Amino acid sequence: MHNALLSAETLGMGTVQVFTKNQQQWNFKPLDPSAVEQWRLHCDRLKFNITISHDSYLINLASPEEALRRKSIDLFVEELRRCAVLKIPYLVTHPGAHMGEGEEAGLKRIAAALDEVHAIVPAEGVTTCLEITAGQGSSLGYKLEHLAEIISRVKDPDRLAVCFDTAHLFAAGYDFRGRKYKQFMRDVETTVGIGRVKVWHLNDSKKELGSRVDRHEHIGRGTIGIEGFKPIMRDPAFVNVPKILETAKAKDDAGRDWDAVNLEVLKGLM
Repeated sequence: MHNALLSAETLGMGTVQVFTKNQQQWNFKPLDPSAVEQWRLHCDRLKFNITISHDSYLINLASPEEALRRKSIDLFVEELRRCAVLKIPYLVTHPGAHMGEGEEAGLKRIAAALDEVHAIVPAEGVTTCLEITAGQGSSLGYKLEHLAEIISRVKDPDRLAVCFDTAHLFAAGYDFRGRKYKQFMRDVETTVGIGRVKVWHLNDSKKELGSRVDRHEHIGRGTIGIEGFKPIMRDPAFVNVPKILETAKAKDDAGRDWDAVNLEVLKGLM
């Protein structure tokens, strides 16, 4: 994992988001002590005090199927424990999918699952960030109200925060471009609260506003456009909030690393 830190250093970035295990598999090996040592060593050297992990895409805390629910809870427990060992303060998770049982039932299941997880794993400096989703299929979390309800239902809401993905927000129907940003932030404040937004994923979108389809595009090259990112980059409320690129890892036509290109565009908006 420390290679992500080295790549961030080369690109001039100030943080990273990593998977602490293969995100497409249930099985996992224990963290290698040498991997933990290298991760901590380079985090300390680079002064990366705020790093992020994203949990496995297989986890579904809203599942009505008991076997999948149990596997999801067990794996989420492991994800939190790995973050604690690595001293990663934020674990980003997609809330889950109700799989036909309905949104209200799904939201109740997520809160109950998180309560069960919290009873097993002490806080240990790790905060779970519920990520806004595009709302594909039966996915929950495509409304700010969904995230607010989960937070209000859990027994220990201080262990939860929010991650905003710009592509997901846009696909879910939230327009934060240009002058519409102020109204969007008012909606944020009356639901989850601005102070609870601890991570941003900055991605343009290949799909239109309200499409409910999650397809990432390079910054300024999609349907959100530059005007959608300018107010975020200039908002004093988010100066110290980590911002992660989840755009395609490749090179542009000029042979430049797309991460470098996207970073340059975002820094130019500050």
